[in-house]
Amino acid sequence: MLDRITGMRVFVRAASAGSLSAAARHLSMSPAMATKHVDALEARLGVKLFHRSTRRLSLTEAGSNYLDACQRILPDIEEAEAEAASLRTRASGLLRLNVPLSFGARFVAPLIPEFSRRHPEVTVELGLSDAQLDLITGGWDLAVRIGRLADSPLQARKLGDSAMLLCAAPVYLAQRGAPRRVAELAQHNCLSYTLSAMQGSQSWAFGSKGEIRVPITGNLLANNGDALLAAAVGGQGIIYQPHFIVGEALARGELIALELDQPVIELGGIHVLFPPDRRPPAKVRVMIDYLAEQFASSPP
Repeated sequence: MLDRITGMRVFVRAASAGSLSAAARHLSMSPAMATKHVDALEARLGVKLFHRSTRRLSLTEAGSNYLDACQRILPDIEEAEAEAASLRTRASGLLRLNVPLSFGARFVAPLIPEFSRRHPEVTVELGLSDAQLDLITGGWDLAVRIGRLADSPLQARKLGDSAMLLCAAPVYLAQRGAPRRVAELAQHNCLSYTLSAMQGSQSWAFGSKGEIRVPITGNLLANNGDALLAAAVGGQGIIYQPHFIVGEALARGELIALELDQPVIELGGIHVLFPPDRRPPAKVRVMIDYLAEQFASSPP
């Protein structure tokens, strides 16, 4: 007979992710086993919990009511199990951490060796991508996100801040002159980052809230900040990037920061996000605390 508590966990995770396969990945079981758990629940309760389609699961009325009950009950069961068996007191197992590509390569990857020395029973899978991947459906334990956070059930802890800067190489400014007003950007070669709403091939956002859209033109679009940095250092044009991308080039004199007549957009904070568990596993807690400690002592 299948375990009822495991079935409830599969059901809650599937309801959150909209997918039995995503629930199975998160709970380290096969999709077939996850399906069996939900089938057993439905048979025991005598009701259908999900409307099933090829694209996404959706809750029935009975499923919605049962989800509310499970979300009240499961945290207490899990806390009791953890306290009784000390399952959550030792950091161990696979920890999947998703971070933006350039930021992760610069500031997170160098921190992993020390983390591994402190927590040798934790295996870290570091995923570097500028795509906004979904934590739950992707099976990630943690994600670092930069900028304003969208509304979501995820929990967040702030790690720091990073300002946006407008920069160009001395050779470019010597040839083209330095713009003094945002309106003058239309006469310059502006190199744009394609994965941000604040930038585009036709306009950039200024003002603290991004309320000012300024027309721009340029001959390079890229989905990675380091690619734009290399082009700007080479004298190709102006870039609009976070300090963590351009800071070292500014310090070396390879780029010059530009100050125009409108403020740059407020980028927002650097946060670590994690699923809304009442008591996250020890491996998650120690990584969150470690990142907060490291960024407090050495901000990006």
